[in-house]
Amino acid sequence: MRPTAFLYALLLCLGLSVLPGVPSVAKAQPVSRPVEAAAVVPPGPQRADNIEAELVPLSRWAAPGSTVVVAVHQTIAPGWHTYWRNPGDSGGPTTLDWRLPAGVKAGEIVWPLPTRQRLMSLVNYGYSGEVYLPVPIEVPASARPGTTLPLTVDALFLVCSDQMCVPVQMSLRLDLPIREGAPPLDPDHGAAIQAVLEAAPRPAGLDARATLQNGVLTLSATGGSLADLSQAYFYPFEGGIIDHAAAQSGHSGPNGLSLTLTPGGDLTAKGLNGPISGVLATDAGAWEITAQPGVVLAGTTGGKALSGEVEAPSAGTRLNLGLILQSALFALVGGLILNLMPCVFPILAMKAAALAASAHQPREARRDGLLFLAGVLATFLVLAVVLLALRAGGEAVGWGFQLQSPAVIAGLALLMLAVGLNLSGVFHVGAGLQGAGAGPLSRLPGGAGAFFTGVLAVVVAAPCTAPFMAAALGAALLMPWPAALLIFLMLGLGLGLPYLAVSLSPGLLRRLPRPGPWMDRLKGLLAFPMYGAALWLVWVFSRQTGAEGLALLMAAALTTAFALWLFGLTQAQRALGRSARLSGGFSLIALGAALVLAVIAGRAPVLGAASVAESGPLASAPWSADSVRAAQAEGRPVLVNFTADWCVTCKINERAALSSPRVAAALKATNAVYLVGDWTRRDDAITRELERHGRSGVPLYLLYPANGGEPRILPQLLTEGVVIEALKGA
Repeated sequence: MRPTAFLYALLLCLGLSVLPGVPSVAKAQPVSRPVEAAAVVPPGPQRADNIEAELVPLSRWAAPGSTVVVAVHQTIAPGWHTYWRNPGDSGGPTTLDWRLPAGVKAGEIVWPLPTRQRLMSLVNYGYSGEVYLPVPIEVPASARPGTTLPLTVDALFLVCSDQMCVPVQMSLRLDLPIREGAPPLDPDHGAAIQAVLEAAPRPAGLDARATLQNGVLTLSATGGSLADLSQAYFYPFEGGIIDHAAAQSGHSGPNGLSLTLTPGGDLTAKGLNGPISGVLATDAGAWEITAQPGVVLAGTTGGKALSGEVEAPSAGTRLNLGLILQSALFALVGGLILNLMPCVFPILAMKAAALAASAHQPREARRDGLLFLAGVLATFLVLAVVLLALRAGGEAVGWGFQLQSPAVIAGLALLMLAVGLNLSGVFHVGAGLQGAGAGPLSRLPGGAGAFFTGVLAVVVAAPCTAPFMAAALGAALLMPWPAALLIFLMLGLGLGLPYLAVSLSPGLLRRLPRPGPWMDRLKGLLAFPMYGAALWLVWVFSRQTGAEGLALLMAAALTTAFALWLFGLTQAQRALGRSARLSGGFSLIALGAALVLAVIAGRAPVLGAASVAESGPLASAPWSADSVRAAQAEGRPVLVNFTADWCVTCKINERAALSSPRVAAALKATNAVYLVGDWTRRDDAITRELERHGRSGVPLYLLYPANGGEPRILPQLLTEGVVIEALKGA
């Protein structure tokens, strides 16, 4: 399935066809209808997150009875693109639905030559940066000088990056004055539109033939300026004619040229039953051609080879498969390393105590191991589906997105507090005896507890984006969804594998001590990592919300502790055969109050929150793309730290490598700028920058050279020496 298949399916359900080869869109026929009086569109540019568009004129006015040219001017955000009339292997072309006064007619888009955009084994045709799509407009002779002609178009753009696509619909308007005489060029856009019109492919009277033999499509053409060329490439107007990602080899001849193409799926299935139309682009110009079925034209072979083509598709296929296998291996290793990270360790320590309790009951141990792994895999799968669905719908989210929500952080903090109080004996979950005189088991009850602990381990694992995980997660979000889900499941397998291996090994289980009073002491000891995790989450919450939210969360924590103490008292009263309705009722009331306080805390306004994540003593400024460009324009290297307060790996790096006087001295000596991108709270600009460098989460460290150009990506685990050496090399 293509990377944007989810979006395509959604748009198809809405009646918008975006798949290549669908005639209603791929041909992008203009549609004109009378201006609707109720639909008032303001003139001027319209803006979305990833594109700005405006309807602009070639000339300053239009004369009655003339044909004028207007253009849809697109300014596309860096890292994004729109599509040509044939989008290639994925995507959809820009479509225009005109609303025009009576007698005014709009022609077809004059499509500029597209660029080839490769994504693994796929190749698309489209545009990036600044684009003009000119359209001829017929003005009736009855148009009166001194009036204005309101031109309105409903434009649908499919704006895509390497990770996601966003359909953007805009209504654009231009009020074109009507005057007598030949108009001059528009001072703002006229020259640019004229350049597009002059360079755009157009019919040139070339003679062309298409020959399909033994699974090879040969396109030959003669006439015009086709002799003595060095480069040539054929862009078909329709999908399915050729394999867009395949190499196009060619030769010149005394009368023209010939190209050897790989047939597409439609041509392979149906054969060559009619002409093939498209654009023949060469180093001498680009022309529209229609190749009739027939033998190769004479004088189009035997000369020098034509260059400048894409690589063979087999290489892309191998790269795709190799990338998937490599990413899956990195994901497995990253999941294994997660077991050693501080944010996951308290959860696994609790399960280790549970494993010790069932060590001499192999059946229960196997059940717990399998259900713990099931909980891990199910949660990774849910997170992957949510993340990929949000990406396909146009949201800018990355790994750890759930921890960017103060409400989620508040809930996790209270949950960690509750688990700690349970381990401290304030109340009991799954109470039972394990031998004479033993206290309650230090584990959640049965298989459900094992499954839930797997869920909890994944939820709190996001702050610890372990080494090997960044490349795997970044690659997963570029791949088709089946491969992406495989990467996430391999992460889960790595996280749950050690616990599963021990639970399935009778020899290892027999080496564990038998349950006894020592388990109560171990259980009490394990409560303190849970309290520490709760305090850390409260600190993260304070960084996301501010003082008011922190006060409300602390009140919620106190009320939660009181509710659970009352619940434990209720359990003790019932164990003695006494009525505990009063304490049980107050426990429920207090627990409800705690939940209300937690919800209010999660929605508290941000007051006085830090604008930049704490990043050590180094003098820093907030990251922005403009700040990077400005520093490089001054000839200064730029060190960028993308971090978050809930990212444990980030904090370790900042203490170990970015808080050093030697690093500060190196920054000063190299005249470097230190910028910090704080991802603690959601920031779509930072998310898009992470995606641009193939990452789905923090930490990410970039070092831009002083003389401009793309940055160097530093390792995820920093040392003082790594940073200093990188600065010297910049």
